[in-house]
Amino acid sequence: MEQQNFNVQTAALKLERVKNEVAKAFIGQKQLVDHALITLIAGGHLLVEGVPGLGKTLLVRALAKAVGGDSKRVQFTPDLMPADITGNIMLDPATGKFATRKGPVFTNLFIADEINRAPAKTQAALFEAMQEFQVSLDGESHRLPSPFMVLATQNPFEHEGTYPLPDAQKDRFLMKIIAGYPGAEEEKIMVSQILDGNTGAELSTDSVNTVLETDEFTAIKNLASAINVDPLIVDYAVRITAATRETPAAETGAGPRGSLALIRCSRARALLLGRDFVLPDDVKALASAVLAHRMTLSAESELEGLSGKRIIENLLSKIEAPKGITGNEGS
Repeated sequence: MEQQNFNVQTAALKLERVKNEVAKAFIGQKQLVDHALITLIAGGHLLVEGVPGLGKTLLVRALAKAVGGDSKRVQFTPDLMPADITGNIMLDPATGKFATRKGPVFTNLFIADEINRAPAKTQAALFEAMQEFQVSLDGESHRLPSPFMVLATQNPFEHEGTYPLPDAQKDRFLMKIIAGYPGAEEEKIMVSQILDGNTGAELSTDSVNTVLETDEFTAIKNLASAINVDPLIVDYAVRITAATRETPAAETGAGPRGSLALIRCSRARALLLGRDFVLPDDVKALASAVLAHRMTLSAESELEGLSGKRIIENLLSKIEAPKGITGNEGS
């Protein structure tokens, strides 16, 4: 489908259908679904923290199927090597020539499961893919498919056998969210649905229908990049990001990439909600997920049990939001 056949309203309807399809397999946790979709629309990557067994892998598989893409999953372990992710150059005994073996990162949605169980050198194998959307093998660059997104899951840092993610890697994730347990009613529906004719061991996406092709999704991404952003909204996002560097609750705050990420995600949220302009509420709704993981908390904050999310929420209550944004003056 050509991009000119999409407008904001038709794109929002298509995206609502994607959400409905994902909901057939992934029950509840609507904020997690919204954030995953916003990240994909914005052309970024998502870090999800939570204990095992919350269905994070099922979410990605369902999302990939709904948008017509494919997904590959790699379980990160202490002995995982960079070539296990990116691929390598191998000698083909039959021809006597070297051949390129592309790794599992060559997919639309790459699931890095328990990413913080692998050492830093293996985590770093994703740097180029996440930033440049390409992988270099033996000096030759190979483009990744479009759309491309890394959805990484990690266990809470205090769990045994985990390595902290380097700050440079955390900064490359557009958003980080905490996956919690489903509500009681949602869990009942989930258990009943999974056990309906199954053993309960499968992660089935059979009920999920493809409602977009990858080229259509690319067109929607391009449409999101044209969503109007008033200069006052840009100023608001920059003021919030700058405040994370000035608060005594943080040792270091978010850099300029945080401001850019906040605007990118706000544009995607506006499109998801059927608007062609960004509101202050878009920025507020996403500020914690976009900025909290880019901060390093002070020792005092950690001793007091403060979280990056709570610090961001405190900052938002003190920073005045622009008023009278209608989208008519967007740039």
